Amino acid sequence: MSTPFTYQVDRFADIEVLRYQVPGFESLSLSQKLLVYHLSEAALAGRDIIFDQNYRYNLPLRRLLTDIWQRYTGPRDTPEFAAFTVYLKRFWFANGIHHHYSTLKMPTGFDSAYWNRLLDNIGYQGDRQLWEQVLFDPAFDAKRVQLDEGGDLIQGSACNFYREVTQAEVEHFYGAMSDSTDPEPVSYGLNSRLEKTSDGRIEERVWKEDGLYGNSIQAICFHLRQALNYAETEAQKQVIERLIDYYRTGDLKIFDEYSILWTRDTQSQVDFVNGFIETYGDPLGFKGSWESLVNFRNEAATKRTKAISDQAAWFEAHSPIDDRFRKKEVKGISAKVITAAMLAGDCYPATPIGINLPNADWIRKQYGSKSVTIENIMQAYEMAAQGNGFNEEFYENEADRQLYEKYGFITDVLHTDLHECLGHGSGQLLEGVSTDALKAYGATLEEARADLFALYFMADAKMLELGVLPDKEAYKAAYYHQMLVGLLTQSVRIPLGENYEEAHMRNRALIARWVFERGQKAGVCDWVRKDGKTYLQITDYEALRQLFGQLLGEIQRIKSEGDYEAGKQLVETYGVKIDPVLHREILQRYEQLQIAPYKGFVNPVYRLQHDAQGRITDVVPDYTEGYIEQMLRYDKQYGKE
Repeated sequence: MSTPFTYQVDRFADIEVLRYQVPGFESLSLSQKLLVYHLSEAALAGRDIIFDQNYRYNLPLRRLLTDIWQRYTGPRDTPEFAAFTVYLKRFWFANGIHHHYSTLKMPTGFDSAYWNRLLDNIGYQGDRQLWEQVLFDPAFDAKRVQLDEGGDLIQGSACNFYREVTQAEVEHFYGAMSDSTDPEPVSYGLNSRLEKTSDGRIEERVWKEDGLYGNSIQAICFHLRQALNYAETEAQKQVIERLIDYYRTGDLKIFDEYSILWTRDTQSQVDFVNGFIETYGDPLGFKGSWESLVNFRNEAATKRTKAISDQAAWFEAHSPIDDRFRKKEVKGISAKVITAAMLAGDCYPATPIGINLPNADWIRKQYGSKSVTIENIMQAYEMAAQGNGFNEEFYENEADRQLYEKYGFITDVLHTDLHECLGHGSGQLLEGVSTDALKAYGATLEEARADLFALYFMADAKMLELGVLPDKEAYKAAYYHQMLVGLLTQSVRIPLGENYEEAHMRNRALIARWVFERGQKAGVCDWVRKDGKTYLQITDYEALRQLFGQLLGEIQRIKSEGDYEAGKQLVETYGVKIDPVLHREILQRYEQLQIAPYKGFVNPVYRLQHDAQGRITDVVPDYTEGYIEQMLRYDKQYGKE
């Protein structure tokens, strides 16, 4: 009798670490398995990059914390060492000293005196004053990504994308490079650190094989070359070769060529992302955080996303936006459901549940995009949440709760499909509008635009016609959950008195509050107070849909016209502040459930099997490695910088 799969691996602070299964891996050919194996090694080889990008002192501190954990000979059964252990786990999870979601510096849980006893115990001879500031001064490098208006966003951010430069200098540097008349603009700044030299010059230090992160990038390229031997198609081989060229040169035009080749390769079952991609970690949205995701297509589930993507032109034509902002021709929209096989960089341990790439608007317009829903990750979240009491606590109406329990997973998956597959790929910028026009608000508004697209069409009869929604009432589960999270329950991730900082959280708050403000006046939705608790009530779901559509139309206008002031007002008014009274209530109710608000994953270990002659006969995923064990092994095996 087989042992049931155990999802939970560890629990500490506000985090639960899970395992994810890789169903279908055993059905891949040996060549495909070896392709996954080598792409996974290329993913793990970049481990140091994200730590260093997040903060300039993360790598030396990681080595020191790990050294203490391994060499400390004092008592380990004390509250102080337990606090140190929790801090180390949080540090690994966040890829540094700043919380992975709020970007605020995490408290250590132990004091400076105990820290110095730990250093004494291992005979540390380095600079203790630096660590005093980094670990114990709350004002020193307090926030990794500063998005609050009123100050210099670069100097207020601790991320390691810039050194000794101001926001004005950064904007001038890249503004001088950009050309609004270029139909194929390069993503300037995506793969470099911008810093001021001792003589006052501002220069870029590019991330490439013979530049910054050279050791890690050389290791990535080594494994990419190994993967070439198992490429499924000639198109995939060209993708990998061009990525290696990009890493070798750091040339962003080559990155665009790679992105086009990657977008066009829709036949290979095994796929991957590897590179400097998402710009959420940069307050100005120039620099790409390093990430990797190795995956393969879930053939059965992809029928659902194919049904949607095949109708991309219909969705574009029926979107509730002004005709000026509508794509005249929809090209190259491909969507699939994938099984994640390896998470790395900015996708690990916390990972997205869907991806839509490439990010360059001109590539999306001319060549299309790839959208994926990561269903095995979503399934792991679903399984781990069963029976945790959340629905019983926050759904006052039994009918609403039962609807979500019946249709919650399928509508969550469909929401991700629509968000990634069509939402991000919809609409167009007006001629001459820069992709960076919305500056620090761009990421939040883009996520809101994609979410609203998904919500609006979730309730459309087209979903039933395509056979992707099981019941005409199912969409209501998604609507209630979206409003509940945006208005109330996502605030459990934020300390009392703080604001929303992360783009996705601001997006959800913006949508829910804008819609609720108008819906409450029109009798569409309202608060219900019962037994001292606040609940959400929705009485007119069709009217709610129309409000989602109105907001989608406005945000599309803002993006298409590059209306910075309107975008700023929308985000600052609805997406940032948290009602302190409601916040306190929700925190108290959530604390009683003992649910970790954040979840992430350990990866499987892929073990090569050999015959008596030493030939590889199989690759087998091993799910037994623990969280600490994996982190220590990764530090030792993949530490390159």
